[in-house]
Amino acid sequence: MGPTASGKTELAMHLYDHFPCELISVDSVLVYRGMDIGSAKPDSITLARYPHHLIDILDPAESYSAARFREDVTPLLADITARGRIPVLVGGTMLYFKALAGGLAQMPSADPAVRARIEAMAAVGGWESVHRALAEVDPIAAERIHPNDPQRIQRAYEVFLLTGITLTQMHGRQSAEKAVGERPETAVLPYTVRYMAVAPQDRSVLHARIAERFVLMMKQGLIPEVEALRNRGDLNSAMPSIRAVGYRQVWDYLDGKLDKAEMVERGIIATRQLAKRQFTWLRGWHAEIDWLDSLDPKRFELALKALQEAAL
Repeated sequence: MGPTASGKTELAMHLYDHFPCELISVDSVLVYRGMDIGSAKPDSITLARYPHHLIDILDPAESYSAARFREDVTPLLADITARGRIPVLVGGTMLYFKALAGGLAQMPSADPAVRARIEAMAAVGGWESVHRALAEVDPIAAERIHPNDPQRIQRAYEVFLLTGITLTQMHGRQSAEKAVGERPETAVLPYTVRYMAVAPQDRSVLHARIAERFVLMMKQGLIPEVEALRNRGDLNSAMPSIRAVGYRQVWDYLDGKLDKAEMVERGIIATRQLAKRQFTWLRGWHAEIDWLDSLDPKRFELALKALQEAAL
């Protein structure tokens, strides 16, 4: 696990070279075909050498969720371990890790009419207005969700409008049910699990990496990649795939809402905000984590040792 641009893929490939591993992507954007540059997806040569499960499994017009990830990955874990191999899950979508390790509260399905109502609110007053409305009914969730994270704002407010129960209340009920053993499906995974997080100790190093990578994505053709998605005609900026960091900013640029310099700046800022949220998840993780410094030359050795201990 770890924040974006921290070196997770490099570490996972090193483990693959030294253990009978199979890599499983834990990333909400890498699931989409045709979204390669902005997602920092490993290239075809790398994926041929280091195959990953759950990459390129969906069209960008489709939606993916933590619940669906859990459904997809659970049989994968069983199959990989049954063949005597070690599943190595690598990625930064922390909600997916949580869904796998601890289950999810039973949430209502998305409702197109309610979502249209929320999007109409955002069109008039911006997502800040929806965030304020969320804060009135669920201040805890609003404090946790950044005002510039429309996908999570929409979902939290949608849950309340559909059920009259806040997201915070639902999560509280889940915790209480787990405490008294009423939800056996959310029990600890039936495997020996070792959590490793890779990140530079100096946050400024990560910020520099994020900026450098976004500039590189621009040189590699991020704008043409998003143009190709727009030209399909069946995608829009409200879809989860297009809301992904980087894609959302380039889409706004192509819509004429931002100039190029603003787009690059906002893309870098949004990526830094994503990294901050990932750190928040990791700091509050329910189990012990082995922290590995991205700049420590011994990080590969330490990761190998941790995996070896877990495999015993």
